Amino acid sequence: MIDEFVRVPRVAYFSMEIALRNEIPTYSGGLGVLAGDTVRSAADLELPFVAVSLVSRAGYFRQEIDSQGRQVERLDPWTPERWASPLEAMVAVTIEGRPVWVSGWLYLLEGYRSGKQPVILLDTDLDHNRSDDREITHYLYGGDATYRLKQEIVLGIGGMRILQALGFRVLHHHMNEGHSALLGLELLRRYAYASEDLRPGESSYDIPRVRELCSFTTHTPVEAGHDKFPYDLVQKVLGAFVELPTLKSLAGEEALNMARLALNLSEYVNGVAKRHAEISGKLFPGYRVHAVTNGVHPFTWTAPSFARLYDAHLLGWAHEPELLVRADRIPDGEIWMAHAEAKQALIERVRAASGVELDPELPLVGFARRMTAYKRPDLLFSDVERLRAIAREHPFQLVLAGKAHPRDEGGKRLIEFLHARMRELADVLPIAYLPNYDMSTALAMVAGVDVWLNTPLRPLEASGTSGMKAAFNGVPSLSVLDGWWIEGCLEGVNGWAVGNASDAANGSDALHLYDKLQQTVLPLYRDDRPAWIAVMKGAICKSASFFNSHRMMRRYVTEAYIR
Repeated sequence: MIDEFVRVPRVAYFSMEIALRNEIPTYSGGLGVLAGDTVRSAADLELPFVAVSLVSRAGYFRQEIDSQGRQVERLDPWTPERWASPLEAMVAVTIEGRPVWVSGWLYLLEGYRSGKQPVILLDTDLDHNRSDDREITHYLYGGDATYRLKQEIVLGIGGMRILQALGFRVLHHHMNEGHSALLGLELLRRYAYASEDLRPGESSYDIPRVRELCSFTTHTPVEAGHDKFPYDLVQKVLGAFVELPTLKSLAGEEALNMARLALNLSEYVNGVAKRHAEISGKLFPGYRVHAVTNGVHPFTWTAPSFARLYDAHLLGWAHEPELLVRADRIPDGEIWMAHAEAKQALIERVRAASGVELDPELPLVGFARRMTAYKRPDLLFSDVERLRAIAREHPFQLVLAGKAHPRDEGGKRLIEFLHARMRELADVLPIAYLPNYDMSTALAMVAGVDVWLNTPLRPLEASGTSGMKAAFNGVPSLSVLDGWWIEGCLEGVNGWAVGNASDAANGSDALHLYDKLQQTVLPLYRDDRPAWIAVMKGAICKSASFFNSHRMMRRYVTEAYIR
């Protein structure tokens, strides 16, 4: 089965997590969903691509919410045999001085038409390995620093070796975040000069050649978010893979900084939005950071009702989403009917999952993402009495969802806080919280709500993509001006801004949010259906037509892969 993919050179795309389908929990959030959308667009565009990730047999976790609104984590394992084919190749990486064997699984990701892409899911759960080594690829973002370093050795070095063993010819390597940066060290060793060819003082590594072969996408706008490993740990776990002075010159003097290593071994570096590229350039002075703003996969994130609508009026939209710029020609009634179908589907899902009865006639605001402090899921509830007054004047509803990382106690407390506010406001504001946020729930929400809310702390939202997904379903965004929304927001045309981009303190965002809801968004929905549908069309024409992963992939090909 692998033979059909090794005939032409391919771009190898490395990502610690990747969202392949709802039943395969090899992702935790936005980074993995973006990776999945990247490969889906590569399949649709029939690009020569191969993705490499970890099998993560134990999954991330299944979220339950108890009667007090507390998150409960359950195991969420999956069976690779059900969805993927075992690979015959097996390679070894050296960890703590011993060989650890790595094989994997081939998952075929099929595009919405005829294209398909190979995804290699690396696996150390082999009889050849001792028990603790068999678990290296089990837990997504699990364990301590030692466990994480072992995973990143398997991903970067093991991934490179398995591609070679399978016969892939790689024309370019794309690192999706720094987790796979050790692949650069494997390339250094492959392209080392023979000692007799060196002059005194010359490096034995062809660093320029390695840089030409690599690109790096950074997603993290703060230094603390990048993986760092103490060199004593690196020497214990990885050994003398390359000489320590060389490693320090590439990855930092104090610790092995995976982002720094990726930066120094990549000719093309990009952030995931224009503002994020600017911030990353300041975070890493001396490096040129390009901007390729994220996008979402058109077919995956469009509800069936809207897909049928686009097929009827804009045939070919899923392959050429730029055609959606003409969505303003679609009759208002058909737009509204497609939305009503998606909204009813969400209402039924909410009823089944939570017992909350939502009213299809009232505006429904959605908020769903990873529950952590900088996302500020509590901003809407900053002033309960103001929120109560708004709900009495302009009745509306809320649907919320999101997981907190098992070790993020602050995120877990936010989920409890939201449930406390839900109980406090039950007499005036219907609120539902959907547990176990996943791809299926995400699609139902981005298609079924009337307004998509996003309230991150500036400038910590590198890009964000949920509002892009909403736009494919005619759902406008109400969002803080950060990430992609700085580029995308056309006030009153495709959505609305919360606050302003220059408010570094973020101090007035709650007030602006309440004012925008009370004075603009909710009255427009209630009083002027044609004007509201015009904003829905604006979301499709102005946002979905541009902020899609087909446009993103075409830019990667022309700017990063082919230079």
